[in-house]
Parts: sequence; C-alpha cells; structure tokens
Amino acid sequence: MPTRLEHVLAVNLAKEVRKDTMVIRAAAAPDAAGLDVLVERTKSIDRDFLERVAHFPVRVVVRYEEIEPVRRRRIERLFAAAQRVLGAWAPGQDAREALRVAFPDAQLEALLRELLVLYGEETLALSRSVRVPTLLKPLRDAAARRLVGVMDSVSARLAKEAAAAMNLR
Repeated sequence: MPTRLEHVLAVNLAKEVRKDTMVIRAAAAPDAAGLDVLVERTKSIDRDFLERVAHFPVRVVVRYEEIEPVRRRRIERLFAAAQRVLGAWAPGQDAREALRVAFPDAQLEALLRELLVLYGEETLALSRSVRVPTLLKPLRDAAARRLVGVMDSVSARLAKEAAAAMNLR
C-alpha cells in the first residue's frame, strides 16, 4: 500500500503529465491556444491537484509570481518542440521517425535535458510555496535544494537514455 507521500508524488506526476498533454494538444490544434491561455490553464490543473492533496499536513499557497516565468519558458519550449515534430511528421511515418527528423543527432537529448532542468527550476520555485512554521523553513529550503540537485544530476542521464530509447529503429 502506498504511503501518503507516495500518493501525493503520484498525483503530482499525473498533474504534470496533464499539463504537458494540454500543451502538446494545443500545438497540434489549428487554432492553438496562446501562451497566456495555456499558462492560465496550468493554474487550473494546479488547483485541482491542491484539492486532491488537501488532506496532506502542509499548506501550499502557490506563489505564481515566482513560478510563472519558469513555467512560461517550459511551456514555450515544449509547445515549439511539439510543433517542430508535428511539422516534420510525414504521412506514413511513425512518431519516432518524426522525432528523429525534427531533432536529429544530439538535439533530442538537449531538448529533453532542457525541459527537465526547467522542471527542476519550477520545483525549486514551487517549494517556497509550501507553508511551514518559521523554524522549519531552513529545513524546507535545504530539502528542496537537495531534491532539485538530485533532479539535476539525474536529468542528464535520463535525457540521454530517453533520447536513445526514442531513437531506436
């Protein structure tokens, strides 16, 4: 049986998948939503997440003034990448071939690494939204820096492995 923290992490991951799916679908739409609309829609997904984890013993007040610049860059980059893949996708091609055409050589790995770094930056900014007693703030900040450090150290390897897996013939 998953712990409460594992449950929150799983729900959080699902939240991020929803956001990325929304951005990719918008990139595929002829009347694609603008960046401002997409950023606002992510806030709705965040609110849904916070409602689902309201029972967790910490309070989160999302400080969008810190998060939004990083989130906006991540959305812009993902949107542009999705449009690039869709533009390179020829009839009869599968998704991997479209990825190889759109992002040849090490470009796919670099894209994935960039997106993962932006996730880490957003995670660090979001960590400051977790409300804890003043005495625990240094612990919260240290834990967030440690988490982002782990994310950063793993992101290079993960981007390399994911790019290699997607480039298999």
